[in-house]
Formats: sequence, C-alpha cells, structure tokens
Amino acid sequence: MTTPGTPAEPRPSAPGTDPFATGYGTSPAGSAPAGTTGGTSPAPARPSGPSRVGRAGRTAGRGLALVLLIAVTVVLVLFAVFNGETVPISLVFTDVRAPLVVALLIAAALGFLVATFLGAVLAARRRNR
Repeated sequence: MTTPGTPAEPRPSAPGTDPFATGYGTSPAGSAPAGTTGGTSPAPARPSGPSRVGRAGRTAGRGLALVLLIAVTVVLVLFAVFNGETVPISLVFTDVRAPLVVALLIAAALGFLVATFLGAVLAARRRNR
C-alpha cells in the first residue's frame, strides 16, 4: 500500500501484453521467446476489421456528402425558381417555347451524354493499342 503523496509502483504486465512495449531490449539475453531471434519480439497482430480511425473517416465522409447533397439541392431549386420564364427555343425544323430551366437542363443532359460517349470511345481506343 502506498502512502499519500508517493507514486504507486507500476504493475508488471504479462509478457506480450504490454501495449507500450516496443520489443527492443526488453528481454534479457538468452530468454527470447521460442521462434524469435535476439531481444526483439514479433510484431503484434493487427485487429481484424476497420479501425476506429477508418470508421470515423467514413462517418465524416458521409456527413460531408450529406451536406454537399443538401447544398446542391438548394442551388438547383433556386436555379429552377429563378429561371422559370418561358423562352423561345429554335430547333432545326421548328420553334418551341419552354421554360428556361428546362432548356438548360436538356442542354446539360446532352452535354453529359456527349462527354460520356467520347470518354468511352477514347478508353476503348487506349485499350486496343
């Protein structure tokens, strides 16, 4: 038992269970565990499954993705509200009147399709070289 004001002596831990042990110089000469060399102990086994840091990173990533999704949704809703006026659209054979937001969304979708198609063609050409 210790008296108040004196430090308590650390309890010795069982061999191989000390989480702070580095394995360097902890074993006296000639007492290395079987299957090891010198005074070093084998590396501790890694726990299976994701670590706490990995799970925290995924949780933060999901929160960030949710915030970005809400922000993009708000911007799109505001975009649709402020671009609701009807405009004439001249097609090859006819003229139509449609809300500006519809015309812009159709143009964006067509641009996405063209970019995707060109990307697929270029990837196929690179693969066949």
